[in-house]
Amino acid sequence: MDEQVRALAAAKDRIQGLLEAVVAITREVQLPAVLHRIVTTAMELVGTRYGALGVLDGAGDLAQWITVGLSEEDRRALAEVAFPQGPSAAGHLVRHLEPLRVDDLPAHLASVGAPSAHPALRTLLGVTVSIRGEVYGDLYLSERRDGRPFDERDQNMLVALASAAGIAVEKVRLLEQVRAGSEQFQRLLLPTLPDLRPFDAAAVYRPAAAPHHLGGDWYDAVPLPDGAVAVVIGDVVGHDLHAAAAMASTRHMLRALLFALRTPPSAVLAQLDRTLETITDNPVATTTLARIEADGAAWRVLWSSAGHVPPLLVDSDGRADYLFAEPGLPLNVDSGQPRPDHSRPLPAGATVVFFTDGLVEHPDHPLDEGLDALAAAAAAHAALPLRDFVQALAEHHPSDGHDDMAILALRTPARSSAGTQRHT
Repeated sequence: MDEQVRALAAAKDRIQGLLEAVVAITREVQLPAVLHRIVTTAMELVGTRYGALGVLDGAGDLAQWITVGLSEEDRRALAEVAFPQGPSAAGHLVRHLEPLRVDDLPAHLASVGAPSAHPALRTLLGVTVSIRGEVYGDLYLSERRDGRPFDERDQNMLVALASAAGIAVEKVRLLEQVRAGSEQFQRLLLPTLPDLRPFDAAAVYRPAAAPHHLGGDWYDAVPLPDGAVAVVIGDVVGHDLHAAAAMASTRHMLRALLFALRTPPSAVLAQLDRTLETITDNPVATTTLARIEADGAAWRVLWSSAGHVPPLLVDSDGRADYLFAEPGLPLNVDSGQPRPDHSRPLPAGATVVFFTDGLVEHPDHPLDEGLDALAAAAAAHAALPLRDFVQALAEHHPSDGHDDMAILALRTPARSSAGTQRHT
C-alpha cells in the first residue's frame, strides 16, 4: 500500500511539473525566448545536464541549434563547426518521427555526424516538435543528473512537453505576424518627410515591444506657403486600432488647418481642439506644434504644447537644453482653455528634437531621469549626420520599450541667413 501511495504521489508530482512547464513555455512572446525556454524547461522537468533544440528549415535541414548546459569552452569549440550532419540523431528523428531513446550513445548510429568538439555524451532522449503535422524541430536531452538511463516515463513526459512546445511556437509565430502587420500599418499612417531645405530633417518610429500593440504616436513636417516650416509631434492615448485611426484623423486635420490658417501655433492648436471636440469621439492626445521661421539673419522656433513633453535643443557644440515652457492642456480635454505660445532663437547648426514620451519613460525611474539621459545621449551624438543622430537616439533611449516612440529632428543650416530660407 505504501508503495502505491508513493507511486501515486510521484505521478501527481510529474503531472504538476508538466503543467507548470507548459505554463512557463506559453508565457513567452518572443520566438528566441520560447525556443530557449523549451530546452531549459525540458531539462528541469526530466532532470538532465544537457539539452538542445534543433530547428529545421523548409528543406528539413538544421537551420538553428540551441544548446543549454555546455561550458563556454564547449560553446566556443562548437561555434567553429557546422551543424550535425549525416545519420545523426537529428536525421533519425526527421526520417522516423518516433521518439529516440539511447542508453549507449557512442555505440549507436545516432552519434554519427555529431561534431567532434561536442562533449562526450552517453545517454540521449529525443522527440520531434511538430506544428499541425509539420516537423518544426527536434528536442533532445542528455545525461540524467542521477546517472540513470532515460526511461519510458521520461519519454512520455518529453513527448507531452514537445506537443505543448509546438503549440507555443505556433502561437508566437502568429503573434509575430500580427506584430509585423501592426507595425506596417502604423508606418503606413506616418508621412515621408518632404523637402524642407534649407533645413535638414530626419525622423524615426519604433513600435512597442508588446504584441498586439498599435500606437497613437505620430510626427509630421509641412513646408508652409510663407517659407516657414511647421513641425508636429503627437501621441494619442491608447494602444489599439481606435488610437491609430484617431492619430491619422488628427494629423490630417492639423495639416489642413496649417494651410488654411495664418496664425501662431497656439491658435492652430486651439482650432484643432475645437474641431476634434465637435466632430469626433477621438481620445485625448498630446502634441507639440512648432513653426521654424526666419528671424533676421538667423532663425527662431515658435511653438505651443498641448500637454506634450518639451522639445530638446542641441547646439552645434553639443550643448543640450530642453525648451521647458508652460504647456497647454492636452487635446480633447477642455477646448475653452487658453493656449500659450513660446519663442526661442535658433543658432546656425542647431538641432531641435521633437519626441514622444515612449522614448524617455521607464516605470522604475522618474521622468526627469529619462529626460536627462536623453539629453546626454543627444549631446554625445550631436556631431553625427542627422539621420544617424535620430537612429542613435532611438538605439540608446532610456525607456523600457513598453510604448511606441517617435522622433523628428530638424537642423538649421550651419551658415544661413533669412535670404537662404526656402521659397515657394
